[in-house]
Amino acid sequence: MEKRKNLCAMIPEELHGRVKQEQEALALTLAQYVEMVLEEHFKKGGKEMANGTRTLAFQVSEELFARVKGYLAEHPGLSQREFVIGLITRELERYEAEAAGENRTEAEGAERNTAEAGEAREEQEADTEAS
Repeated sequence: MEKRKNLCAMIPEELHGRVKQEQEALALTLAQYVEMVLEEHFKKGGKEMANGTRTLAFQVSEELFARVKGYLAEHPGLSQREFVIGLITRELERYEAEAAGENRTEAEGAERNTAEAGEAREEQEADTEAS
């Protein structure tokens, strides 16, 4: 069985009443209900926030988590959020620069092919006229 941790939070009384009502209607224990709500939240891949940001949540192995924490311990002042966003941003910039270079190369190749086709057509026409 998966290891469990306790989660406790103070919430407004009105929200608590709604939670209890839905939990009972679904015939779930409170633990089952909270787990279901959290799983649904994280399965959506994030939640749109009021300030135009999105939540990106994922799980990592204990080993990777420890490596990240070790790195952050050696870089005081760098938050986990800044670290991960920096990694994502750098990789996306590299990818986009590479993709832009490939698009530029493809466009140059298409121009070259068009020019070569035009030259071949001109040579063919010249040969035909010479015949």
